[in-house]
Amino acid sequence: MSYTMNVLEEVKQKNQGEPEFIQAATEILTTLQAYVDARPEYEEAGILERIVEPERSIIFRVPWVDDSGKIRTNRGYRVQFNSAIGPYKGGIRFHPSVSLSIMKFLGFEQVFKNSLTGLAMGGGKGGSDFDPKGKSDREIMAFCQSYMNELYRHIGANIDVPAGDIGVAGREVGFMYGQYKRLTSSFEGVFTGKGIVYGGSYARTEATGFGLAYLADEMLRQNGKSIEGKTVLVSGAGNVAIYAVQKVQQLGGKVVAMSDSNGFIYDSEGIDLDAIKDIKEVRRARIYEYLNYRPNAVYTEGRGIWGIPCDIAMPCATQNELLEPDAELLIKNGCFAVCEGANMPTTLEATELLQKNNILFAPGKAANAGGVSTSGLEMSQNSMRTSWTFDEVDQKLKGIMVTIFNNIAAAAKDAGAEGNYVVGANIAGFKKVAEAMMLQGAV
Repeated sequence: MSYTMNVLEEVKQKNQGEPEFIQAATEILTTLQAYVDARPEYEEAGILERIVEPERSIIFRVPWVDDSGKIRTNRGYRVQFNSAIGPYKGGIRFHPSVSLSIMKFLGFEQVFKNSLTGLAMGGGKGGSDFDPKGKSDREIMAFCQSYMNELYRHIGANIDVPAGDIGVAGREVGFMYGQYKRLTSSFEGVFTGKGIVYGGSYARTEATGFGLAYLADEMLRQNGKSIEGKTVLVSGAGNVAIYAVQKVQQLGGKVVAMSDSNGFIYDSEGIDLDAIKDIKEVRRARIYEYLNYRPNAVYTEGRGIWGIPCDIAMPCATQNELLEPDAELLIKNGCFAVCEGANMPTTLEATELLQKNNILFAPGKAANAGGVSTSGLEMSQNSMRTSWTFDEVDQKLKGIMVTIFNNIAAAAKDAGAEGNYVVGANIAGFKKVAEAMMLQGAV
């Protein structure tokens, strides 16, 4: 058995009961196999054995008091996966599904995603099984402050710089940052996704969605296609989905469907983004209320968004939301491109099926790197005590995303897998981290 596959088998044995992490490790190590096995120096340095093991996994309890005066307890996590090229960088997720397996999967993906940006950021991820839905602002604040009472010991501007993720937006970041500042008496760029008035960056809210559209546009352009005039499906209704829709519409595409955890809406005339923003950003309501704005739209409970005919699909909700039967429907209905806005939203089986049918496929570690790229730009602004305009940040973001696509396309071609952007992204992200690890010795 090859070096790469031996390491993968060890990962499966050591991490039984962690299916999400094993899935991520399988996807990455399988695509790296030919590249790594042809270079014995990686085996000599034990690079794979080290790169699949987090440098540090922190698990802690988070007690907090709800509005009725009852003490509640959740579990908190921070997985600091790899710091070879910079301080740990990765979001914090508040969602009932959060587990060590999901934190490790997200942190592992973050290592390669951050490497692709070209910025000095390592990979990490954090979160809790706390569910912010239905909680008051006071309850959210109480939880965030308690979470930070432990996390503050492990983070810092040059150590670990968290950000938001599912369930964590500007409100939550503000509460956590305020508690960090109180505990440390330090005002520093330890969080990204902060409010503009206290060190945040313009375009951070829009960054992941905008970046997805920029990379998708470049991929299509280099393959003789375009977003303009095309029908697009976007799953999800959070920041990534909303701003992917906005940029796709600006580029001339027609988004006809969006979803949330309850179901999905279909609007043949094209999604009314102002309505979606009012529902999700202002009122924090469910997506079926879209029918109050556009009565001719159709709402369907549950899954099924990928059965709508489209040219381009952008899964932007959560991991493993696009399954093999969904891929079959997309192929059958004439879809020619799938661009991942979420972290690993397409299963391995679905990805393989799409690629076998020559569907252009942009993996999340490249396509959704816009958010962390702009977080890196926020870190730079904090270090320089300056602030760039929205347009300046947006132009830098676009340049980063175009460069990411060019780099993954070149890496795929050099590996003899031209057009396989999964292989390209994994190799391009891995090379920089592996080289840094080798130069730094057995650490």
